[in-house]
Amino acid sequence: MDYRLEAVHEVMFAMWASRSRATRAFERGAQGEMFVLRELSFQGPRTPKQLADAMGATSGRISSILSSLGRKGWIVRTADPADRRSVVIELSDDGRRAVKDHGDELIARLEWVFSQMGERRTRDFVGLLGEFMTYLSICDPEGEPPAAERVREAFDRNRRLHERMIEMARDGRQGCAMGDPPHPWFTPEVAAEAGREDRV
Repeated sequence: MDYRLEAVHEVMFAMWASRSRATRAFERGAQGEMFVLRELSFQGPRTPKQLADAMGATSGRISSILSSLGRKGWIVRTADPADRRSVVIELSDDGRRAVKDHGDELIARLEWVFSQMGERRTRDFVGLLGEFMTYLSICDPEGEPPAAERVREAFDRNRRLHERMIEMARDGRQGCAMGDPPHPWFTPEVAAEAGREDRV
């Protein structure tokens, strides 16, 4: 079997076989309440529409998530000063604590995994994962494979982002991966570099 096809099967098997409780919790965090909480932590007050756009969700899905967060006391709703018919959502103090606690738990789990893998294999894995995700980020499943120039641009962009992150970490600003804000190194400048001006 060609190594490329074999690798595709291995990746798909790994994703299927590793559907542990932790994996499912990470997926829920990317799709539900924790996504909204992290978005509010990083972006500040947002309208339900802005949250729906950021999440790629329907208004009904966001409404359901916000109702749940409201019952837990993790968000506060206020009238939108720009449009009195709309509301603005922001984190409560309890919501900020929930984001920090979730981030601390995630970091502890990942640190345990990497302690089992060891430093060399962890560094190899992180480097390869970054390379894999860069290629994947420019792959259009319905289009042609990206041209060499686009590949170079993607790797150059990610290299600059990584250097910026390392620089901020060395300055003591790395913070907590999902604390308050969840990605302190992900500044407006870094977001613009990543082509994510809509997130700033």
